[in-house]
Amino acid sequence: MISVTMTGPTARQAEKVAYENNKLHKRLCRLVGQAIGDFNMIEDGDKVMVCLSGGKDSYALLDILLTLRERAPIHFDIVAVNLDQKQPGFPAEILPNYLRSIDVPFHIETQDTYSIVKRLIPEGKTTCSLCSRLRRGILYRVAGELGATKIALGHHRDDIIETFFLNMFFGSKLKAMPPKLQSDDGKHIVIRPMAYVREVDTERYAELRQFPIIPCDLCGSQENLQRKQIKMLLRDWEKKYPGRVDNIFSSLSTVVPSHLMDRSLFEFSSLNATGLADKNGDIAFDDELCATPQTPIVKIYS
Repeated sequence: MISVTMTGPTARQAEKVAYENNKLHKRLCRLVGQAIGDFNMIEDGDKVMVCLSGGKDSYALLDILLTLRERAPIHFDIVAVNLDQKQPGFPAEILPNYLRSIDVPFHIETQDTYSIVKRLIPEGKTTCSLCSRLRRGILYRVAGELGATKIALGHHRDDIIETFFLNMFFGSKLKAMPPKLQSDDGKHIVIRPMAYVREVDTERYAELRQFPIIPCDLCGSQENLQRKQIKMLLRDWEKKYPGRVDNIFSSLSTVVPSHLMDRSLFEFSSLNATGLADKNGDIAFDDELCATPQTPIVKIYS
């Protein structure tokens, strides 16, 4: 009889894993820091309210911001906020225990929005839209009460691209999630520091850090099927045409209003020939780009 002894990873394998994990952490810090700098998201003296849902993205956001705060040449404070919406089965003790363990100031806001949503939305229908609106209003109020100057959300690059296509396909608008914007009530600045971060990296980082994830299906609402379709479309493109999704994201930062049709962004009615050459004239698409559609124009994720 042959005896087989199972052993753990070798020292070489452990070193490789540690190297890859450290590399991932550095990349996330670099991308979040780059987004913060590009859009001037956080300034000296800010109090940043990090909205913590218990999902992988908001955990990653908080973790990376804590790292960057230690290295930043400016001073800013962080407070984590969670909204307990009284969903059945919500493990109310997980987030407070985690935040105490890493010594982060926090506030748990308890509001029974679950009952409101269930009363107004028919059984089996998606509740995400109404739930989001209610949650947004409550978080704006809490930000004011806590004296927060910035509200940080955990949306990443994939969320931004998916929202762009959702608005285009179903809302007839060229609109996405901006990395920085003024809140609906005009009283707050909302920031998305992970705007340059891919979802696959937040998934890996959550596994690495072993965050105590709280599932997003406690309300029993059906999944947003339109967003799921867009997500599948993008993942299929990424497999078949590497670089295409990067190009889509880059295009959101390279807008040419004169080659669209929004009269509020470009004054078509008063446009006249100037007699001067224009490099952005009657060129809809450059031939060299047509010849190599799989080549990323800008790639910031390596």
